[in-house]
Amino acid sequence: MSYMVIMPVVLPVLLGIVLLLVPERIFANRKILINMTGVSFLLCAALSCFVISGAAGDEFILISQILHKVPVFFIIDNLGRLFAGLVTLVFVLVGFFSLSYMQNEEHEKRYYGFYLITYGVIMGIDFAGNIVTLYLFYELMTIVSMPFVLHKGTKEAVMAGLKYLIYSFCGAYMALFGIFFLYQFVPVFSKGMGLGMPYVWAFEEGGWYVMGLAAESGNSGLALVAAFLMILGFGVKAGLFPLHAWLPTAHPVAPAPASAFLSGIIVKGGVFAIIRTVFYCFGADALRGTWVQLVWAVLAIVTLIMGSSLAFKEKVLKKRLAYSTVSNLSYILLGLSMLNTTAFVGSMLHVVFHAVIKSALFLFAGALIFNTGRTKVNDFIGLAGRMPILYWCYTIVSLGLIGIPPTSGLVSKWYLAVGCLESGLNGISWIGAAALLVSALLTAGYLLPISIKGFLYAPVDSSLITKYHEPSPLMLVPILIFAALTIFFGLCPAPLISFISGIAAPLM
Repeated sequence: MSYMVIMPVVLPVLLGIVLLLVPERIFANRKILINMTGVSFLLCAALSCFVISGAAGDEFILISQILHKVPVFFIIDNLGRLFAGLVTLVFVLVGFFSLSYMQNEEHEKRYYGFYLITYGVIMGIDFAGNIVTLYLFYELMTIVSMPFVLHKGTKEAVMAGLKYLIYSFCGAYMALFGIFFLYQFVPVFSKGMGLGMPYVWAFEEGGWYVMGLAAESGNSGLALVAAFLMILGFGVKAGLFPLHAWLPTAHPVAPAPASAFLSGIIVKGGVFAIIRTVFYCFGADALRGTWVQLVWAVLAIVTLIMGSSLAFKEKVLKKRLAYSTVSNLSYILLGLSMLNTTAFVGSMLHVVFHAVIKSALFLFAGALIFNTGRTKVNDFIGLAGRMPILYWCYTIVSLGLIGIPPTSGLVSKWYLAVGCLESGLNGISWIGAAALLVSALLTAGYLLPISIKGFLYAPVDSSLITKYHEPSPLMLVPILIFAALTIFFGLCPAPLISFISGIAAPLM
């Protein structure tokens, strides 16, 4: 047994706690804080990459046993590797952007401390070996990420933080009901994914045949209710209607790099939990053709169109991007609800591409706010002449989110649309494919005008525009890397598609 498996969780949490506890006077010289934080980012990322690659040796570790025959343990599979690798990429790039952006913000040390802790907790979700372990870290993720929303300490920030907390806990409690059902009525204990451990309540590829066991005990109807509540509950973090309202409230008050991490990564925690619930606990066969699948798909379509429509109307840039996140997370949930391999591959591709693109978009917004102090879309007219590299990066990632070749968004949306049509889900398949097209048009309507007005329109206030300039390299380079990845994944998606297809095959 190798304890290296737990280190990507433990190390960032410990480093974050150290930052929080060290007195402010130690960092009277800001360079000390920046150097210490930057080294912490690189150390955590290097350790995570070492473990994800399999170089650490064994891929299992038992932590404790808090319930009868239900241990808390970590195990690394390919799904966990995919999400953990994505989390690490965004963590490092957004983290280094933060080192420049946060210089004018209060409570900078506190921000870095919770940023490191949040990263460690999310890695705990990705490596969770069973639904109980996942749930524990899922709840922790809400608690340790809430300081991002509360960061400014204003009344608006406090109210947004409370809203985030209440919505997240309500969703988590719905999911907890499903876990109670599984524990009480379907006492299935797997072989621990081949680990040879008795009574390990572990995830299993393809599920545990829950519905068959529930039918034997006369609880098949309750099993479907439990599955739906778990999907809806974990879907709160992913912005699923009708419990999506926390997202557009939380993003505008959080620092821009925190918004990038929230939108690019933290919301994916809900997606990851749904995948584990549907495909590793209940099983796709158990839900295929049931009312759960139908309602799940309908909610995803409603959220998809609603989020794009609200983004189209929104004038505050970060709030517009928040509504865009609501819409794009529903692309992923719609694909998962189709319960077929093609749509699953499309969803996983969109998980990766959306994390890259939306992180870049929020960092773009942060760079503009940092330079201008303004927040509304019409405040940035004519700025591209002063910030051409920044605006070209924004244009590239915007085309990616719309799905214009040769960017990555086209690949994921193609798989999603084909997957919807293959599902044959009572007419919903065609509606889902059409909704993807409508949403893409709305996405073009709320993203491209920012580029057009930035490059082609004259500045509103020419006397002030001359003081604006490209952001610092520490802010610009992460955005450049995200833009480059948007094109790279569009031109060379085959390795990623092959890897995800390998994950999907045993689940269907």
